[in-house]
Amino acid sequence: MSYRLLYKLLLARIPPEDAHALASVTMRAVAAVPGMRPAMRRLAFPRDATLEVHALGQVFPSPLGVAAGVDKGASWFEALGAIGFGFVEVGTVTAVPQRGEPKPRVVRLPEHRALLNKMGFPNPGAKEFARRLRKRTGGTIVGVNVGKSKVASLDQAAADYRATVREVAPFADYIVLNISSPNTPGLREMQAVERLRPLLVEVQQELNAGSGRVPLLIKLSPDLGDQDVDAIADLALERELDGIVAVNTTVNRAAIAASSQRAKDLDGGGVSGPPLRPRALEILRRLYRRVDHKLVLISVGGIETPGDAWDRIAAGATLIQANTGFVYGGPAWPARINRALGRRVRAAGAASIQDLVGAAARPELAANAQSELASR
Repeated sequence: MSYRLLYKLLLARIPPEDAHALASVTMRAVAAVPGMRPAMRRLAFPRDATLEVHALGQVFPSPLGVAAGVDKGASWFEALGAIGFGFVEVGTVTAVPQRGEPKPRVVRLPEHRALLNKMGFPNPGAKEFARRLRKRTGGTIVGVNVGKSKVASLDQAAADYRATVREVAPFADYIVLNISSPNTPGLREMQAVERLRPLLVEVQQELNAGSGRVPLLIKLSPDLGDQDVDAIADLALERELDGIVAVNTTVNRAAIAASSQRAKDLDGGGVSGPPLRPRALEILRRLYRRVDHKLVLISVGGIETPGDAWDRIAAGATLIQANTGFVYGGPAWPARINRALGRRVRAAGAASIQDLVGAAARPELAANAQSELASR
């Protein structure tokens, strides 16, 4: 049975969070079978180095990763890494355990292939996160998305973030500060440069006090104005961050205005999926013009097809992430994207997909790639 048919006959009839939990349990069980995980990885990743990306001190087997929000509790990242994702960003995690917002808090918008969620960072807390990450086998690159606890005021935010980073950083390949979720009251105010600068100083001090260097990134909202995006990019360069993740979910419902009553019944929340695509690409292009190759740019929001993934790489993304595209695409989706990207890289005459990062902003490279594609 194809995933599309399974989704239509079964999964679409199950509440979104229950379907998500079922997928998690099933994939964890399959990946736990002796010898299964290596076999899955062999099928999911290309046999050549076409898709390898060197960034953040790691060698990523594919630029396609899982965005924060899929593995909220750091419980199935190994299984996700086995089906074709080059890395998994777990979380969002907070200093203290949180239940999140009352259910129901996720709405499917199938007519848009989108989701509307008002999760509120449900997670088991930083100490439990660290315990789970400590059991990593090393087979999957894992980033940790860190957010502000709901009980912490904005004035307490720096200490709150530091407490979480202190616990999880020793087991993370990189850290992302989530300052842009629409589902934690006041959180987006952290994107103001006057608040963000002292937060970055505090977290960098915490990381420097630990053993080993852990790359630090920040995650931005798609609802920022262009001048605010520029200001944050400049601050990231000033503070010598390692990268920026763009973008989070949007509170702008214009693209789903004519959608189902279910969406209208959920007060607040953020939209993910294809409605986010235009703004996500626009912000990526703006960031790339601002920072060039000085920062790693991770693009997320509305990536559903190989063409979407290719556009983000060409626009300047070193790495890309998916959440909603995976929900609607199913477990074979990342491997399909990998195969399609590999074919495109070879057709463009490039040795590696990393050679094509920012190709759309470099006329000579874009022209060469287009010429190769046209001749095949």
